[in-house]
Amino acid sequence: MPANDTKASASSTVFYGVMNGLAEQKLVPGQRLIEVDLAEQYQVSRNSVREALQQLAAQGVVEILRNKGAAIRSLTLHETLEVLDVAERMTGLLARSAALGIAAGRTGDPIREALAKLEQTSSAQDLHAFARARRGLYRALLQTSGSSELQRLFPSIQMPIVYAQHRPSALQEVRMRDYRLICEAVLRGHAQDADNAGMAHVRHVREAIVREISNLHGDTEP
Repeated sequence: MPANDTKASASSTVFYGVMNGLAEQKLVPGQRLIEVDLAEQYQVSRNSVREALQQLAAQGVVEILRNKGAAIRSLTLHETLEVLDVAERMTGLLARSAALGIAAGRTGDPIREALAKLEQTSSAQDLHAFARARRGLYRALLQTSGSSELQRLFPSIQMPIVYAQHRPSALQEVRMRDYRLICEAVLRGHAQDADNAGMAHVRHVREAIVREISNLHGDTEP
């Protein structure tokens, strides 16, 4: 394997390791990322770690602070709502595109399989497995959509940070209900219904987060 390919593979290992750790809540917003620790954890060079951190910073996942190193980015409420605004449109578009793929004759088997796995992990109340299964569902929707632009843009939405920073107790139940509705509309090939279900899902996430924040502020008032 050429040296450049090896380097790219090593930095990708760190990149996806951090992304997975964030999605599975093993990493949290504000947590520092120590180069030497990451190099040891993933058995790569520190140059590969630095490259991965630069890629994560370019996607808004990591902040690199002068003289302080790298840390998982924390979002203000305003930034969180901005992320959710983008996610609402993009999730609706993804669901619409996947429904159009089904209507055009693409198989829905990957979506059915991904949803079944998500159901299993939700019933088992395994948060880490649920996070992996959720990513699997989105991969299945992207695959069914066939859109190279969505495959490029959708992973850049900062929802892993939102979910790591905000964990309303009712959120998983809300998401599971919404994922069923999205998949039902997609598998019927109903583009508008799928679009509406995708956008409604993110609105429900926003409502749960805003309610959680309001309750916390209410609890701290004299």
